[in-house]
Amino acid sequence: MDRRRVKMKLAELKNLSKEDLSMKLAALKEEMSKLNYLKRIGQVEKPHQFKSMRKTIAQIKTLLRQEELTKKG
Repeated sequence: MDRRRVKMKLAELKNLSKEDLSMKLAALKEEMSKLNYLKRIGQVEKPHQFKSMRKTIAQIKTLLRQEELTKKG
């Protein structure tokens, strides 16, 4: 994943399909675990990435949940 594109705009995320969102979520979670490992050993170059990555993960989860609720209702 391109580290410069960790934070995505909400409009960009809304245009993605459910499958794309799920794949993006899995990739972000994997990248987050790698960053957490680097943080533990003290080699994180850009600590600000944690905040933007958590925000993007939350936005994706919200969009997936909203889609799930609209299908039920």
